[in-house]
Amino acid sequence: MKNLSVFERALIGAGGGGIAGAFTYVCLHPLDTIKTKLQTKGASQIYKNTLDAVVKTFQDKGILGFYSGVSAVIVGSTASSAVYFGTCEFGKSILSKFEKYPSVLIPPTAGAMGNIVSSAIMVPKELITQQMQAGAKGRSWEVLLRILEKDGILGLYAGYSATLLRNLPAGVLSYSSFEYLKAAVLTKTKKNSLLPIESVSCGALAGAISASLTTPLDVVKTRLMTQMNKDVVDKAAAVMYSGVSATVKQILTEEGWVGFTRGMGPRVVHSACFSALGYFAFETARLAILHRYLRHKELRELDAAPT
Repeated sequence: MKNLSVFERALIGAGGGGIAGAFTYVCLHPLDTIKTKLQTKGASQIYKNTLDAVVKTFQDKGILGFYSGVSAVIVGSTASSAVYFGTCEFGKSILSKFEKYPSVLIPPTAGAMGNIVSSAIMVPKELITQQMQAGAKGRSWEVLLRILEKDGILGLYAGYSATLLRNLPAGVLSYSSFEYLKAAVLTKTKKNSLLPIESVSCGALAGAISASLTTPLDVVKTRLMTQMNKDVVDKAAAVMYSGVSATVKQILTEEGWVGFTRGMGPRVVHSACFSALGYFAFETARLAILHRYLRHKELRELDAAPT
C-alpha cells in the first residue's frame, strides 16, 4: 500500500468498503429493525422487552417483518460505505504525509472525515429504512416519493444534525479503536495484515465500545427520523419534535435518563456484530482488491517494458 498513490489507496478502500457495507448491513438488518422499534416513541407501551418486540414483529408480518426497508439498505449502504472507507483511506494517506501531524490523531481524524462525507448518503437511506421499520406502508421507493412530495429534498435529511452528532463520535470511536487494536496486533505478530479471527475480534470490541457510549445520541436521532412518518403504527409516535434540544428535553421529561438507554442491548449486540463482520469483510475485500490490482499493475508494466 505504501507504494500506491493517495487516490489508488482511496479507490481500493472504497471498493472494499462498498462490498463490506452491502454484506454487513443485509446480514444484520433484523437486529437493526428491532432496535428501531424499541427506540421509536411509545415503544415502552407496546413492547415489554427485546424478546417481546421480536415475537410481535414475527406475529405481525412473519420473517419479512425483520427485513422492512432492506432494498434501501442495499443501495444506500453500498454507496455510503464505499464513500466512508474511501474517504478514511484518503484521509490516512494525506495526513501521514505531514511529519508534524501526531500519528495518534490520524485514525480519529480520518474517521471523522469519512463520517462527515458519507452521512450525506447515509441519512436518506436511514430515514427511509427506519420509517419502514416503524410501520410505514409500501416499498422503499414509495416511502421515498411520499417524503419528497410532502417535504421536498430537505425532507430526506430530517435528523441530519442528530445523525452527524451520533455518527461523528461513533465513527471516531469505532474506527480509531479498530485501527489502534489492529496496530497493536500487527506489532505483536509482526505481520502486514490481520488474520480473519483477528479482524473479527478487533472489530467486535471496537463496535461494542462505540455503541455503548453513543446510544443516547442514537435514541435522539431515531426519534427525529421516525416522527415524520404518518403511517407509524404506534400513534404515540405522532408527537412532533422541533429539534435536537427539544427532543432531549422531552425524553428527559417523559421518560427520565432511562429514556436515553432504550434499545442499548440490541444496539451493542448489533454494533459488535456489525463491526466484526464489517471490518472482517473490509479487510478481506480490500486485500483481495489490492492483490488483484497489484498483479494487474505488474503485468501492465511488464507489457510496457522494452523487449
